[in-house]
Amino acid sequence: MLSDRLRVLYLHGFASSPASRKARFFAEKLAGVGIRLEIPDLAARDFVHLTISDQLDLIARVCAQEPVILIGSSLGGYLAALYASSHPEVDRLLLLAPAFQFYQLWANELGPERLELWRKERFLPIFHYGEEREMSLGYELMEDAAHYPPFPDFCQPALIFHGTQDRVVPVQYAAAYAETHPNARLICLDSGHELTGVLDTIWQEARNFLLK
Repeated sequence: MLSDRLRVLYLHGFASSPASRKARFFAEKLAGVGIRLEIPDLAARDFVHLTISDQLDLIARVCAQEPVILIGSSLGGYLAALYASSHPEVDRLLLLAPAFQFYQLWANELGPERLELWRKERFLPIFHYGEEREMSLGYELMEDAAHYPPFPDFCQPALIFHGTQDRVVPVQYAAAYAETHPNARLICLDSGHELTGVLDTIWQEARNFLLK
C-alpha cells in the first residue's frame, strides 16, 4: 500500500496557506483512502521575507530525505519541480498550474517601472489570500528567484493539470515543458488558474497516478 511506504506532501501556492480549498480537497480525498496529506506552511509565518530558497529549505526539512510524493499548486508546483530536480528520492509529482518561469511571470506582470520601484522601496503591498488581508512582500523574493531555472529539469513521473483559460500562468509553459520531458503528462482543462471548478475531474484522473 502507498500509505505504508510513501509520504504525500501538498505545497500550496503563492500568498495562500495550508487551509486553501485545493489543499483541503486533496486532504479529504486522500484521507478517504487511508493516506494522511502533509501540508506545510511554506511562508513559515514570515511572508514579508519570502524567498524561493527559504521555501526549498523548509521543504527539505519536512521531507527529511525520505521518499515522498509532491502535489504542488502554482508556486507550489514550481517549488515541487525545483525540489525534485535535485532530490531523486521524490517518487512522483502532481502539478496544478505550476508557475514555471516564475521570475519572468512577475517581471511581466509588474512591468519595468513597477519592478524598479519595488527594488528601490524594497517592499510591495500584496493581498494575501490565506490571511485575507494586504501584506508587504520584500524584493528579496525577486533577487533570489533570479538564480533559479525557469523550467526545473526533473526526471520523475509527473502529471500536470493546467487550465486553458489561465491568465496567471500561460498554459503554453506547461505545454512546452511536457513537450521536452517525456516523463511529464499534461492534461488541459477548461478552467482558469485556480482549477477549483474542476477538482473532481482532476481527482478522477489523478487518483490512480497518486495511489499506484
